[in-house]
Amino acid sequence: MSFTSFDSFNQSVVEEFRGNAGRVGGPFEGARLLLLTTTGARSGKRHTVPLGFVREEGGGGPLFVVASNLGADRHPAWYHNLLARPLVEVETGTEEYEAVAVPAVGARRAELFAHVVREQPGYGEYQARTAREIPVVGLQRTHEVPAGEGGIAGKLLEVHGWLRAQLALVREEARGGGPGGLGMQLRQHCLAFCHSLEFHHRSEDAGLFPHLEQQHPHMREFFRRVGAEHRVIARLQEELVRVLDGPADGFGGLVERMSRELEAHLDAEEAELLPVLRALGG
Repeated sequence: MSFTSFDSFNQSVVEEFRGNAGRVGGPFEGARLLLLTTTGARSGKRHTVPLGFVREEGGGGPLFVVASNLGADRHPAWYHNLLARPLVEVETGTEEYEAVAVPAVGARRAELFAHVVREQPGYGEYQARTAREIPVVGLQRTHEVPAGEGGIAGKLLEVHGWLRAQLALVREEARGGGPGGLGMQLRQHCLAFCHSLEFHHRSEDAGLFPHLEQQHPHMREFFRRVGAEHRVIARLQEELVRVLDGPADGFGGLVERMSRELEAHLDAEEAELLPVLRALGG
C-alpha cells in the first residue's frame, strides 16, 4: 500500500469513527480504537490517526497506545510527533480530552508490553519482526480546570489555571528526581507546559493586548511591562527545553526560578486584566 492510499484509508476510518460515535466496520470492526491527534514535529500541522488501545490491568489509569508501525524498523510518524510536542488530543467515541503523551521506559515498559501482548497477541508478532523496542505510550489527561465564569475573562483564568497546574506537576517531579538524567514523564510534561506557555504568550502579544490597548490607551505602559516579562519568561522556557535531554544538573533550580517568575507574572496580569475583560462582557 502506498503512503497516499494508506493516508486515504486512515482518513476514511477517522471519518467513520467520528460519524458513528467510535464504531467502525471493515478490518477494525469490534476493535477498541481511539483517535490520536498530534502536532507535526517539523510541519506544526495537526495529524489524526486511528489506533488500537489497551487499559492497564484493573481498568484504572490512562489509556495506552503502542507504536508498532506493523513491525516496521522505524517508529511511526505520530510517535516522533509526540516526543517533540507531547500535548495531544484523544477521542474515544464517547469523549474527547487533552492529554500528555508519556512513553513508558525500562521495567515499566516491559511490564506494560507483556500486558499488551496478553490482551492482543498480534503486538508480540510485530515485536518479533523488528530489532527496535516498540514503545508503549500512556495518554495522561491534563489538569481539568473546574468550570467558572465565561467570556474572555473565564478563558484567561482557565488557561492560567492549566499552566499553574502543569508547572506544579513539573516542579514536584523535579524535586523528587534522583541522580542522572531527567525522567521521561518529567520531560514530556515540561515540554507540554513550555509549548503551551509559548503559544499563550504569543497569542496575548499578537492579538489580545494590541486589541485592548486600542480601547484602553492608558494601559499602554502595563502592556509594555507585561511584554518585557514575557521575554524574560521565554528565555527561561528556552533554557528548560535545552536541558531536557541532557544531565539533570541545574534543572531543578531553573524550574524553581520559572515558578517564581510565572506565578508573580500571572497574579499581576490577572489583577490588571480581569476587571477590564469582565467589563467587556465577552
